[in-house]
Amino acid sequence: MSQSSRRYSLFALVIFAIALTNPFSTEIQAAEHRIKLTTIAPKGSSFHRSLQRMGQAWKDASGGTVELIIYPGGIQGGEAAMVDRMRIKQIQAALLTTAGLSEIEPATSGLQFMPMMFRTLDEVEFVSEKLQPMLEKRLREKGFIALFWADMGWVRFFSKTQVATPDELRKTKLFTWAGSTATSDTFREAGFTVVPLEPGDILTSLQTGLIDSVPMPPSIALASQVYTPAPHMLELNWSPMVGALVISKKVWEEIPFRIRMEMVKSARLAGKEIKASGRLESDESVKTMQKKWGLKVQPVSPELEAIWRHEAENIYDFLRGRMVPEDIFDEVQLQLKDYRQGKSAARQ
Repeated sequence: MSQSSRRYSLFALVIFAIALTNPFSTEIQAAEHRIKLTTIAPKGSSFHRSLQRMGQAWKDASGGTVELIIYPGGIQGGEAAMVDRMRIKQIQAALLTTAGLSEIEPATSGLQFMPMMFRTLDEVEFVSEKLQPMLEKRLREKGFIALFWADMGWVRFFSKTQVATPDELRKTKLFTWAGSTATSDTFREAGFTVVPLEPGDILTSLQTGLIDSVPMPPSIALASQVYTPAPHMLELNWSPMVGALVISKKVWEEIPFRIRMEMVKSARLAGKEIKASGRLESDESVKTMQKKWGLKVQPVSPELEAIWRHEAENIYDFLRGRMVPEDIFDEVQLQLKDYRQGKSAARQ
């Protein structure tokens, strides 16, 4: 062997030895922590893409020892089923709305299950930030870590025929999430006919007539093509869509602390992206569905909004203590009162 060949061989051995000992070598190290994450967010949506970027950041920060596998579009079932799967360790994480979070900790219901309680997304953000430390503590005690929180804009009603008033909506068959008894019971108490289904069944059920109307954010309606069989939307801010990314506490604590700190940074960035895109896409999605697909938007006058608000307030006594724990219901109202008084004082 020539001198140059020996030098090349020695160099190759040194590089190989460094790779073996380098904790950040993604080529050499296999994933020690495989995290399966499920969500109802449609495949290819901005929410899904944010989670994908987060997963790549986790892989990079851990040198390939953490691998995130995402199951979008509700292919693992509805949110109640997702929680069950986490409990039996089939999956390790989920991006859940409060419909799923409340299956773990009922106190989270105060962020969403109080229709027309919030008037602006600024109010949603204010109350959420006040409640999050307490909610995260309770989730931790139940075995789950919340990595980020986000709201995704307002839930609106999409329907096969034009709907303006509560009585007109009562004539339809309304989708609710299978397994989410809180949501179904709330609408039933208000006199609506509900049909509990998995989210993946919405489009087919609209096409076959099993359901006639669906409450969902416009961005999800666009991504799932709900506008085709349900070409009418009531421009009413019924309730915010609020959620969080949660992961099994046991799985989380098995990851080295230093890597976890980097993962938290990436997760919070993804949460900010999801909130920003969810809010922006809510308005943009409506415009897109109107322009390209002929969505008909039913505007809500102050008089019509007052009718809907009266309907919502009529079920608050039912919600308090049943759907939303009494202490949380009262705390949300107290925080909103403080926020509105502060805003009012600032204007004077």
